Amino acid sequence: MSLQRIPRWGVARVTVALLGLALIASGVFGAAGALPAYAVGTVHSPIVGSGSTWSANALQAWIRNVWANYQWKITYSESGSTQGRNDFANGTSDFGVSEIPYAIANSNEADIRPSREFAYMPIVAGGTAFMYNLEIGGKRVTNLRLSGDTIAKIFTGVITRWDDPQVKVDNPALVLPSIPIVPVVRSDGSGATAQVSIWLRQEHAGLWDAYCPKVGRPLVNDHCGVTSNYPVIPGSGFVARSGSNGVAGYVALPHAVGAITFVEYSYALNSGYPVAKVLNGAGYYTEPTAQNVAVGLLSAQINEDTASPEYLTQDLTNVYTSADPRTYSLSSYSYSILPTALGGSFTENKGLTLADFGAYFLCEGQQSAEVLGYSPLPINLVQAGQKQLQKVPGGNPVIKGITDCNNPTFSPDGSNKLANEAPYPADCDKQGATQCTTGTGGAKDTPTGAGAATGPGAATAAGDETGAGGGPAAGDGQQAAGSEGVLDAETAPVIVAASPQSIPVAAVSLLPSLAMAGFGGGLFAFSAIPPILGKRGRTSLLPDPADGITDTSRGLTRS
Repeated sequence: MSLQRIPRWGVARVTVALLGLALIASGVFGAAGALPAYAVGTVHSPIVGSGSTWSANALQAWIRNVWANYQWKITYSESGSTQGRNDFANGTSDFGVSEIPYAIANSNEADIRPSREFAYMPIVAGGTAFMYNLEIGGKRVTNLRLSGDTIAKIFTGVITRWDDPQVKVDNPALVLPSIPIVPVVRSDGSGATAQVSIWLRQEHAGLWDAYCPKVGRPLVNDHCGVTSNYPVIPGSGFVARSGSNGVAGYVALPHAVGAITFVEYSYALNSGYPVAKVLNGAGYYTEPTAQNVAVGLLSAQINEDTASPEYLTQDLTNVYTSADPRTYSLSSYSYSILPTALGGSFTENKGLTLADFGAYFLCEGQQSAEVLGYSPLPINLVQAGQKQLQKVPGGNPVIKGITDCNNPTFSPDGSNKLANEAPYPADCDKQGATQCTTGTGGAKDTPTGAGAATGPGAATAAGDETGAGGGPAAGDGQQAAGSEGVLDAETAPVIVAASPQSIPVAAVSLLPSLAMAGFGGGLFAFSAIPPILGKRGRTSLLPDPADGITDTSRGLTRS
């Protein structure tokens, strides 16, 4: 039948039906284009992570914050970086946290990449500090200085007493006591241990290589290897404790005078104990403040090859030797290990929680980094981290830009504001015959005492008396609560005033597409169903062709 033979109302119905079909097609194809690789999660399911104790103070504060504000339940086990990598690889945790990647080069230990699909994402920066407990004449020392060579000799058993001539050279203003040095190291697999061993291998290879045979470690590529498990010579006087809380807690014990350990700066702040200022490549002794760490990491080389399995991991070689006087030489980043595929117990709803949590701490969480004893991430790593978060199944976060992320490092030109504004060290922090008396770390407001504690080379740095110290004063007897080797985690600052990261869907929304398809279906039904029903009604008035009986009631007969 031609259109000329269709009544006008019939042409209208055909037009409406065609329009309905077009809307259905547009809606269906639009919905298909709006769908991500995985559907976005619908509820924030609880998630579990494990790993680094180096990063734990920051992570636990952020976890408390998101629970108090948004009821996202996140459980984090401070089991050490090695265990965190193993838990993630085995699928027993939803995310891991580590200071080093899988299968790091020149390692003494087998640590293969897992079959589980994943990506690395930097979460926070910080400095590996050398927290110590030292007294002279019953007064706490808070201004200790150590060169890298001195530290390397202490942790390889070459220097064993505090009045060693080399320690005296670093500290011309201190009359050091003739007592043993007690190095305190990690007994568990630790990212901090791995970082220290990388530094020892690269910067003090001779001392590290000589240490390996003493502890029964074979050489790797002609040098003592990188390790997450610090080797100890039996009977050497070293003390081993599990976790950052364990080593920091031991050093903070009243009877542990003479002890020194390596631990994230945050733990020294929380325990109220000082950290050694470390000699950098410019000839200045510095501590791992947020600003000094930010300056140091300007020299870090980041793997920016998005196709590399080690994308965003760090090479700190140039940090160790940076010539900027403000640099803290043992500055580094910590990583979250993110799943990029569903599997095992990891669901899209867990992905929603993990991606939202990551988006939160890459912006709002970084505001509290310095208060917690860390250094906030620079803009390039925040932006790269958001791209990594978009790979998490079930999540689809949107990063806030330079103007609304409120990260303390952000500048309109993309430079690191925190590093740009970092102050230069005082003259008395320069290697030489003088030495600042001001305290460091958690004892920042406690200068080293006069008299027996100091010699004629002591000097006070102008303007160095202020800052966020916050630890107990020397001699007040405050120490870790509970048993030996344990610090009270609740003493860490808690931030509960941040606003949530907005997490809109990044792609075209699915709802408008489905609405379009539904509206098109309604138009098609409106135009097509009435004629069909009408035709059926008319057909019911006709006789059954198979029926040869005359229907006298209708006046019809079969021809």
